[in-house]
Amino acid sequence: MQIIEVGVIGAGQMGNGIAQVIAQAGYKVKLCDLNAAALEAALFTINKNLDFLVNKEKISQQQKEITLTRIECHQDLSALANADLVIEAIVENEKIKSDLFKQLDGICKDSCILASNTSSISISKLANATHRAERVIGLHFMNPVPQMKLVEVIPALQTNSDIFNLCFALMENLGKNPVKVEDIPGFAANRILIPMINEAIFCLYEGVASAEEIDTISQLGMSHKMGPLALADLIGLDTCLSIMEVLYDGFKDSKYRPCPLLVQMVSAGRFGRKSGQGFYSYLKKTA
Repeated sequence: MQIIEVGVIGAGQMGNGIAQVIAQAGYKVKLCDLNAAALEAALFTINKNLDFLVNKEKISQQQKEITLTRIECHQDLSALANADLVIEAIVENEKIKSDLFKQLDGICKDSCILASNTSSISISKLANATHRAERVIGLHFMNPVPQMKLVEVIPALQTNSDIFNLCFALMENLGKNPVKVEDIPGFAANRILIPMINEAIFCLYEGVASAEEIDTISQLGMSHKMGPLALADLIGLDTCLSIMEVLYDGFKDSKYRPCPLLVQMVSAGRFGRKSGQGFYSYLKKTA
């Protein structure tokens, strides 16, 4: 099987980043989102990212323009009927993802591979929502996608080995460093990262130090490029909470209990950068 056309569902920060790197690697991309404004914003972001690469002389102006011609935007999933691979990058919710996979199962051609960019949800469960379980896989890209090299490649219990090998090779073709990870709650990256973020939130909750001090300790004492609370704001506090809940439900271990402050902030609609307010404020100051 040869992958020529790739569908990406979800035009948010993960979806537009995935679309960009796939188009840059020479593949035709159909980016789908129900929200026309989200698609417009995604194209703006991709264009800005490519301009940055042009200015840094990483790519030429011609390469940028060719990359953009490879991306089509659609609001209707029927546009994915002939895709060879579809990657969903929507909200981190098992039911919503499962419902989408059921829908795609009826839209996409029989040979199409269905992949999830989920950061924690069982690939085997998502596969079971379809009639092509052997062609379902997890492709967990890191944020921001154009800069981060790692991709966790997660086979479901049902995934065919040839499908795994094909997707693994595709990630290498994108210039990524794929790593095989088993279908365990949180996989590997977020099983390590998100509990660390949760513990940093507990430190803030318990008054150990301020948000700025916690992040400074992480950056200067542990050589992290970004502190855990600033990173949580970037990831999205709602996503962090969803992953902690998956870990807690999956392992039944109290060490994965979400911090009450994290729960409270998500309940208040403080999701981080995307909402304008998290552990830090991202609201534009007016004169």
